[in-house]
Amino acid sequence: MSETLPEGFVVDLTVEAGDWPEERWLKDLAARAISAAFSNADLEVVENTEVSLLFTDDASIRKLNKQWRDKDKPTNVLSFPGSDPQGEVYGPLLGDIVFARETVVRESEEMGVDFSDHLSHLTVHGLLHLFDYDHQENEEAELMESLEKAILAVIGIGDPYADRPLVADGD
Repeated sequence: MSETLPEGFVVDLTVEAGDWPEERWLKDLAARAISAAFSNADLEVVENTEVSLLFTDDASIRKLNKQWRDKDKPTNVLSFPGSDPQGEVYGPLLGDIVFARETVVRESEEMGVDFSDHLSHLTVHGLLHLFDYDHQENEEAELMESLEKAILAVIGIGDPYADRPLVADGD
């Protein structure tokens, strides 16, 4: 199946902190993951919708995690929805996805997966959160994880949950 972004979809990318790869590489990775999600899941946005991707470090994401989730620790990815959907259609401000460099690198090393595969997974994961997918309860987690696995499979990335038990308590 061909992966394409919706008409006029904009990925606004900012590298704020951390030793991230070059912006072109990040933008290409994000576009591939996001395109796969739109092509292989029932995600609908209005024309000219924008998503913001912020690449930062553990210190910055820790502050956000404390402020918005009352968890005083860094995490791999946070999602902040930008607007309420019009029925099942989202946009024009889809929201923000924030990534923490050190945590993403550490996790990819601990799991023995390629950094780009892990970052692609987290991009899909963060995007699904912007569409109200969640994993607080086991049933929600199973739905979200099955969707992630299907999306990642079409871009050649194996099951990120294969060696881990289902965890339904948040990121």
